[in-house]
Amino acid sequence: MGLEAREAFIARHRHLIILVAVLTTFAGAALLIDRPEGTVLEWFALPLLVGGGTVLVWGVWPRGASAPEGPSSVASRLLRRLTWQGRLVPLFPVFGAAIVLMDLGYNLALSATPALQTEDTIVLLAAGTLFAYTFVPARFARERDFVFLFFLCLNVILVLPLLAARTYYADFQRSVDVYSWIALAPQTGVVLALLGVPNSVHAVGGSTAPGLTFVPKNFGIQVTLVITTACSGIYSVGIFASAFIAFVLTEYDRPSGGMLLLLGLGLLTAYVANVLRMVVIVLIGYYTDTAETDLQNMLVAHSYGGWLIFLGWIALFWSVVLRFLPRDEPAAARAAPDVQAKRRESRCGICRTSLTPIVPAIRCGCGTNFHRTCATASDLCPECGRPWPGLTPQAIHGI
Repeated sequence: MGLEAREAFIARHRHLIILVAVLTTFAGAALLIDRPEGTVLEWFALPLLVGGGTVLVWGVWPRGASAPEGPSSVASRLLRRLTWQGRLVPLFPVFGAAIVLMDLGYNLALSATPALQTEDTIVLLAAGTLFAYTFVPARFARERDFVFLFFLCLNVILVLPLLAARTYYADFQRSVDVYSWIALAPQTGVVLALLGVPNSVHAVGGSTAPGLTFVPKNFGIQVTLVITTACSGIYSVGIFASAFIAFVLTEYDRPSGGMLLLLGLGLLTAYVANVLRMVVIVLIGYYTDTAETDLQNMLVAHSYGGWLIFLGWIALFWSVVLRFLPRDEPAAARAAPDVQAKRRESRCGICRTSLTPIVPAIRCGCGTNFHRTCATASDLCPECGRPWPGLTPQAIHGI
């Protein structure tokens, strides 16, 4: 498949490319942050993260050397307010350096170990985003804002509550499993009881995490599953929630009831999916483990099944969202096909103003119309990246 044919395929299957990029990047980020140590899966984190990012750059980012900056969105206006109308943006590298120094200082002075933990990885990735923010070209403003908001939300969801809990308990050298106690273990126990699995949720000596005790059907001995922060799935939920919040804020031009409903539905279903993930892990141990297997089935489900179950749900949710998501401006160029066709017939694909017989225009093979003067900004179509059909660069530029 030649380069032009490949670009044409990407232009026709843009939603599929986005879905593949989202799933691959999510899988890599989840394994990097919540790595299942001792299993072969942890070695796939970096390849999946790099591969997903490559697919995202190749299939989603706009093409053309002079593509225009993306229109306004909820995210862009929110970031302008947070940065004092952009005055703080030049200081982002300074903020990034300060965050790195504070994280290292925290590890040396307060943490139980100076080694980098999961929360340190999240903080340092956010600092890296601040370093790179000012170097991203303006034509990639939407993608730049998405990444910035993603890591901002990730720290708000995963890092700040942990620091607040440690401050409240005046103990910075242990993991405070607040999420497991409040929003996971009791709900998992209720669902299991409704499914006919007797269980109890209780404190475990020597641990801050809750324990869920049950008796496997073919085992005959009580088993206690300790749901720590690392095993709770909170990191996967945090990654999904952060990506989804950033996605919605960058796709919508203004806050609306539909946007808030979609955001609430996404966060609720992510939480429900995590509870069901834990329920499935326990059910596998309850129904399949015996004295001979010695709970190996449940351990395998915990190491592999839980991650695959959540990833499968992510694939289902995003495929539905990308297929049926109602969008405001500035996503007009990616609206429903019938609306898109009407807009392409009447508006320039670059400046979005009306096309008239008076002003010369050209039409790309992807179906988008452009003013000839607008097309002089690039030798390639900004929608699909293909050369202008039947026109040489000299003809486009009026030479």
